[in-house]
Amino acid sequence: MVGNRARRWGVWLLASAAVLAAPGQGRGQGRPNWTEARNRMVDEEIVAAGVKDPRVIKAMRATPRHEFVPLGQRANAYYDMALPIGESQTISPPFIVAYMTEALDPQPTDKVLEIGTGSGYQAAVLSGLVREVYTIEIVAPLGQRAAKTLQRLQYTNVHCKVGDGYEGWPEHAPFDKIIVTCSPAEVPAKLVEQLKEGGWMVIPVGQRYQQMMYLMKKVGGKMESDKLLPVLFVPMTGTMEKRRPDKPDPSRPAVVNGDFEDLTGDPPQPVGWYYIRQMGVVSGDAPSGKSFVTFHNIVPGRGSQALQGFPVDGRKVKALDVSVQVKGHNLRAGQVAQHLPALGIMFYDENRGMLGEKILGPWRGTFDWQTEKKRIEVPPKAREAILRLGLFGSVGELSVDDVQVKAAR
Repeated sequence: MVGNRARRWGVWLLASAAVLAAPGQGRGQGRPNWTEARNRMVDEEIVAAGVKDPRVIKAMRATPRHEFVPLGQRANAYYDMALPIGESQTISPPFIVAYMTEALDPQPTDKVLEIGTGSGYQAAVLSGLVREVYTIEIVAPLGQRAAKTLQRLQYTNVHCKVGDGYEGWPEHAPFDKIIVTCSPAEVPAKLVEQLKEGGWMVIPVGQRYQQMMYLMKKVGGKMESDKLLPVLFVPMTGTMEKRRPDKPDPSRPAVVNGDFEDLTGDPPQPVGWYYIRQMGVVSGDAPSGKSFVTFHNIVPGRGSQALQGFPVDGRKVKALDVSVQVKGHNLRAGQVAQHLPALGIMFYDENRGMLGEKILGPWRGTFDWQTEKKRIEVPPKAREAILRLGLFGSVGELSVDDVQVKAAR
C-alpha cells in the first residue's frame, strides 16, 4: 500500500461569500490588495487546515489566483470556494489545489501531467515546483484561454493542449507524476500506461456526486492506492463522462447517508459528506439509528461544516421537502450577525452559476433534540444543488441527525 504518505485531515469550502466583503474593500482602498488577500487565504484556509509543505505554501502565496478567474468573480478569488469559469466548469477551491499539490510531493526534476487544465491555476501552482508541466483540457475555449493566461503571466515551463485528457499525452510520456483535476468513474488506463514505474498519481474517483480522492503509486505496472478524503469535482466533458454506469436521477433528489450510520476511516467520518471541518461522529443516544454528528467551534468566524451535492432538475421538481433533527448548546452568532448555524441548499444552473440559497434555520441558544422541517422552492433553472450543514462562523455546538431531502409532491 502507499502507506503513511496519505494525509487525512478535514477540509472545508466556504460555500457562500455573500456575507463577506471582497478582498481589500471596506478599508478606504480604491483597488483590492490582492497580495494581502492571498496571504490571508493561505494563512487561514490552507496552513490552518493542515498543509505543511513549505514549498507548496510558498507557491500558493506566489500564484495570483485572481488572474485565473473571470472579472466578475475576482472579488471572490481569495476565498476558499469553487468559482465558475465558463463552459459549465469551475476553478477548484484553493485548499483543494494546495492539498492535491502537497499529496503529489512535487520535486524540481519532475515532469508532471495534469488532466483538466480548466483555468490554468493548478498548472501555475505546479510551475515553480517542478521541471515541466503538461496540461490537457478537453473544452477548447477553456484550454485556449488558459494557454493565453499562462503565456501572459510567463509560466514558460507549462505546455497546454486541447484534447481528451483521459488519452494522456503519449509523445511526452512517461511522466513522473500525474494529477487529475476532474472526476472519472475509474482510473483511465492510458494514464496508468503513461505514468513511470514508481510514479505517483493524485485522482478523484467515484460516482457523479460521491467521489474519493486517492493517492496512487505505480508498482509492478499496477496501481496501489490509499484513500485521502471525500471530494466533489465537476464532471469532465467527453466520452467517459457520458459512459458513467451510475447516473443519478435529477427528478429524484435525495441525501446520501443522512443518518450518518455509514462511517469510514480513523477517526470515523460519515460516507457521502465532504469538505468536513470541526465535525465529529458521536455514537449512542442518537434520535435516528446509532450515530449522529456534532459541529463544534469556539473561535468566531472559523469554519465548521459538511457538504453534499445532489442533482435536481427545476423543470421536473418544483419544491423540496427538507427535514433534519437538531440539538444545540450555547449557539450564538460569530463575527457578524449572519454567522449562524443552519442547513442551506444552494442551487446551480447548467453552467454552474449560483441561482441562490434557501435556508432551514438558523438556530440559536440551547435546546434538546427537535425536528425542523421546511418546503423549499426549486428555481426552474436549477440542475444541481449543494446542501451545506454546520455552524458557518458561529460558536457553540450543533448536533445533527436524520437529514432528509425529497421532491415535494
